[in-house]
Amino acid sequence: MQLIENLSEFEAPDYAVVTSGTFDGVHYGHHKILKKIGQIARAKNGKSIVLTFWPHPRFVLKKDASDLKLLTTFEEKAQLLEANGIDYLVKIPFTREFSELSSDQFIREVLVDKLQTKKLVIGYDHRFGKNREGGFDYLMEHSNEYGFEIEEISRQDIENVGVSSTNIRKALADGDIHVANEFLGRAYSITGFVKDGDRIGRSIGFPTANLDIPEAYKLIPADGAYAVRTYVDGQQYLGMLNIGQRPTVSGEERRIEVNIFDFNDDIYNARIKVEFVRLLRKEQKFGSIDELKEQLNKDRLHAIDILNKD
Repeated sequence: MQLIENLSEFEAPDYAVVTSGTFDGVHYGHHKILKKIGQIARAKNGKSIVLTFWPHPRFVLKKDASDLKLLTTFEEKAQLLEANGIDYLVKIPFTREFSELSSDQFIREVLVDKLQTKKLVIGYDHRFGKNREGGFDYLMEHSNEYGFEIEEISRQDIENVGVSSTNIRKALADGDIHVANEFLGRAYSITGFVKDGDRIGRSIGFPTANLDIPEAYKLIPADGAYAVRTYVDGQQYLGMLNIGQRPTVSGEERRIEVNIFDFNDDIYNARIKVEFVRLLRKEQKFGSIDELKEQLNKDRLHAIDILNKD
């Protein structure tokens, strides 16, 4: 897959099959659209193109932006789209100036002039242009002017899947990892850098990697202990992870700490990826360090059982 960040340098293919949207999470519900544009592109000996916007429009337009957490960073989204067989990912810088484009301007300047779209595939509720004025009906009314075919993924096809980014965010906020992963069609993951901690875990036999997530907008699941898979330099390890303030040791800030089973390497400052498999328990305060240690031993056995069965 080729990432296109400058449309002025893009050489459009002979037959461009295009879809557009934010595609946060690239979840199971998105797969129907991605599969469709891939099928059409192959049948026409053309290329599939996903047009997406970055930063997320709500961050730029300040529409409930403080409450919005995303399922994927741009890098994660690009990797997932590539895994879905997309030929080109076109990244449109979303600015206030761009948001002022009318639907007609967007279609003519981007879809027609730059991408030379031959077929556009959109979801039934997809909107575009200033104030989201454009949609499927608008496109159909003006299709002869633009010179490309339009196909809509129906309401029934999309709603039968029963998946949305909003539903996934809610499941993660509730710690319902199993449901979120079912909707995503994969394990939810975070990627961050290992930073120095206070080493309390090491002192009680459970050394942890303290994770720093650079992207403040990335959604972090609910506080609690989780069974996880961790990737260090591409190598997979089983483990358990805790999110929270660590009330037993009077912690004051929310932390993400992963205990990687049977692993002793020094990975400070390393970039690692963690996949969430299942919630083990909500975060709780124990009466003593010994009680915490006893629970961590139980958590470890529970996590190993879950991970070996998953």
